[in-house]
Amino acid sequence: MTKRLFFIYFLFLQIIHYQSFADDSLVVRQIKIVGNLRTKKEIILRDMALKVGDTLQKAKLVDVLEADRKKIFNINLFVTVKLASEYVDNQQIDVIVEVKERLYLVLLPVFYLADRNFNEWWYERGHDLKRTIYGIYGRHSNLTGNNDQLKIRAEGGFVPNFEIAYSTPYLDKTLQTTFSVGALYGTNKTMVYRTSQDKFQFFESEKRQRERLNFYAVLARRTGFFQNQYLQIIYNKTQIADTIARLNPNYFLDGRTRQKYFLISYSYVFDRRDNRQYALKGFRLSLDATKYGLSAREDINQFSLSGTVSQYFPLRQNFYGNYSLRAKASFPEKQPFLQTQGLGYRNDLVRGYELYVIDGQSYGLIKTNLKYRMFDKIFDLSNYLKVKQFNALPVAAYINTFFDVGYVKNNFSELNNTKFANKWLVGGGVGLDLVTWYNIVGRLNYSINGVGEKRLFFNLSREF
Repeated sequence: MTKRLFFIYFLFLQIIHYQSFADDSLVVRQIKIVGNLRTKKEIILRDMALKVGDTLQKAKLVDVLEADRKKIFNINLFVTVKLASEYVDNQQIDVIVEVKERLYLVLLPVFYLADRNFNEWWYERGHDLKRTIYGIYGRHSNLTGNNDQLKIRAEGGFVPNFEIAYSTPYLDKTLQTTFSVGALYGTNKTMVYRTSQDKFQFFESEKRQRERLNFYAVLARRTGFFQNQYLQIIYNKTQIADTIARLNPNYFLDGRTRQKYFLISYSYVFDRRDNRQYALKGFRLSLDATKYGLSAREDINQFSLSGTVSQYFPLRQNFYGNYSLRAKASFPEKQPFLQTQGLGYRNDLVRGYELYVIDGQSYGLIKTNLKYRMFDKIFDLSNYLKVKQFNALPVAAYINTFFDVGYVKNNFSELNNTKFANKWLVGGGVGLDLVTWYNIVGRLNYSINGVGEKRLFFNLSREF
């Protein structure tokens, strides 16, 4: 009798627990996509954790919708993304995804600086307008509605280039694998042939000094929402004039005028940032391995490993912090000038040293930021601009303070009379960041470096 009463009591508790859970849970009946005139529904659903038939707790609904909104926004196909829920009854909801698509087809004139950055052109090259590149750029960033891209670039001016590339739609049913192919051809008359005192040295000429042909293919695999892997194969052929080889016999090593090779590289990226345009919260990890030359008959045999760890975190009352750790090692010690890259290339630099390129085989870099959000708004311009892809203007402004530390190891520092390699580099300062349309980020920084140089630096970039 006692056992029977205990069983009935236990069953009664389970019924109460189940009823309580049922009262606090919701079932996703359907997911509606609104505003996707070109983008296929599957591309949006692919980036959502919520699926039809999922059960979730009411208390977590807002957080789950916001997490999926950020994932969809990070596809970089939409100007704005909104997620909402509609109750069908006490136990079922419909999820509404409202997107505003970007302008996918772009045909624009090209005009930009040939130098590494605006600051080098302004301070070191006398802001000479002859050092510019101009032409036509055409891109469709959603050609078939599958987030595939066709790009054509034809440029003249300081460095003539022509490039064509296509990134296919997802190759498999799980929409996780992509394939890209492309070709690039470029020539130089005036060109960098070496560095001295950590500054580029140019040879100016009216004759062609360098010619480069590049074919590439990239296989990308996405696992889940946050992991990406890339396998890239490149064939490169570069020819330089005899004059360049005499001025710098180490350009290709041993006074050679030609460099032909295949390159294979592998990259792994784990990206769980809230916003790839301008992250305020989350984590990113990347690892890269690159092999130049796949056989003994090729003109280079070199291997490099690099990795980056970045962390972004909110503090309090609109304050945010982040740090980034990056390191690179490459082998052998003696490398061609063209492939010996330390700090100063792309965004791998200690801020305050924007005017320097510090060559070396290996380096380490720590970058830190503390920022305050002044405002973050979306302005409605529909009364002034009728093109829907531009009538919503997002603008965010941040006051930014930063401090960086770096070190470059150069085993042959005498070749370029470096003054910063094999020494600790420090730099810091304050600045203003503006984030707006189409992933455009403008930065205005006032920096001081380890040797006491103080300058105002400006940078405009489109981040992904």
